[in-house]
Amino acid sequence: MTQHLPSSFFRAEQVRELDRIAIEEIGIPGITLMQRAGLAAYELARRRWPKYRKFTVFTGIGNNAGDGFVLATLARADGLQVEVVQLGDGARIKGDALSARNEYLDRGGAITAWQDFDRSTHDYELAIDGLFGTGLQREVTGPWREAIEYIDRGAAPVLALDIPSGLSADTGAVLGVAVRAQCTITFIGLKQGMFTAEGRDYCGEIVFDGLQVPDEVYLHVKPAATAISPRMLRSLLPRRRRSSHKADHGHLLIVGGGPGMLGATRLAGEAALRTGAGLVTVASHPQHSTSLALTRPELMCRPVEGVEQLQPLVERATVIVIGPGLGLSAWAQQLFSYVFGVRKPLLVDADGLNLLARSPQQREEWILTPHPGEAGRLLGCPAEQIQQDRFASLVNIVKQYNATVVLKGAGSLVRSVKGSVSLCTAGNPGMATAGMGDVLSGVIGALIAQRIPLDEAARLGTLVHAQAADFAAGDQERGLLASDLMPHLRQLVNPEITSG
Repeated sequence: MTQHLPSSFFRAEQVRELDRIAIEEIGIPGITLMQRAGLAAYELARRRWPKYRKFTVFTGIGNNAGDGFVLATLARADGLQVEVVQLGDGARIKGDALSARNEYLDRGGAITAWQDFDRSTHDYELAIDGLFGTGLQREVTGPWREAIEYIDRGAAPVLALDIPSGLSADTGAVLGVAVRAQCTITFIGLKQGMFTAEGRDYCGEIVFDGLQVPDEVYLHVKPAATAISPRMLRSLLPRRRRSSHKADHGHLLIVGGGPGMLGATRLAGEAALRTGAGLVTVASHPQHSTSLALTRPELMCRPVEGVEQLQPLVERATVIVIGPGLGLSAWAQQLFSYVFGVRKPLLVDADGLNLLARSPQQREEWILTPHPGEAGRLLGCPAEQIQQDRFASLVNIVKQYNATVVLKGAGSLVRSVKGSVSLCTAGNPGMATAGMGDVLSGVIGALIAQRIPLDEAARLGTLVHAQAADFAAGDQERGLLASDLMPHLRQLVNPEITSG
């Protein structure tokens, strides 16, 4: 089952504020929202697993537990076999969650304390995760950790309520251990951490229910991030004029291809051509002066020994991409230093980022496209630290380098100096292969060459690249090649033609 998700993402505190506004200012009782959440989760469970009749609901002591109690009450009323397992001190449950718990008990339900639960068997067909909500910020320990590890060892599928327990709602990082859900139903607002870092691995299919909260509530809280919209394709890539010629669509210069690394520039160059750049020149090491033209003759290949040969190529270019296959040699450093000082739009990737990290600098009108390892080098920290909070890392790189930044990875993030965070929900694990970043560099460079502003080119290029990978992979992600994206790039950048 698929669902069109909203385009806005929020931090946990923002969702709590939305919840507060709905209750205190709009006048929706909190217990009503909880009952709606429990009902939505139960209906989803019945649709997705219609033959399952034995549920085990794992609850904590917060509002997530209340959602779980509502679900358990509904399931028992339908004649299903339900066991509720309670973690934490049940005496600490209060407010609407306590009302939901009492309703469940008043209707004949029973609660088993975690310490009394028979953990020698996984005798249930569906697990409901209602242990933690979005407020969790510390590492999971003790009985809570034991319960999550027990759930994850089981063969039964898991439906998580609002967010998988143990996953940070704000960063997508696992707080020690987290529930691996097959499906997560989330309420009121999408939590940004569910869509990046480890979020998608643990959330499974994500289903949203706004609990009938009126649109006016959302006017009071600005989203922390927004999804990159496919509508950008039509607005930024209209049908070309019949009289247009190649000079109208820009001249991209790709600087890279050090000894033994020509393939990166080949991929970036072809991706740029497939994305619509009018002209693409590749400036590479003299060792490769003829071989690239044999495999993709549409690319203009120029051997470059140093700045003297590079300068006239730079003068003719509309935009420059530097880094694919560049290497870290003295030759590479010389070219990078020269290009950095040129006042033209610039995209830096791969070894260009590694050279930049050695000597951090700022300039105007440029894009950086690091993966987590490169991002760590740019900020002087391990890649693992980048992944612990990708949103904060993105902002730090933008500020330190005064650049538009694409932080690649699961749930790629894009932000310009003055803009907000954009999140790409497209893409798949098959993209974790050599050359994918080079293709992205070519795509974004080609969009800039076609006079699309840098920040919009970064967002649109990230989306086109990810969607092309999804089309190319289909249901066979393993074994995807970067070059497999090429025909799909061409299709995606012609939306007026391909979609009628």
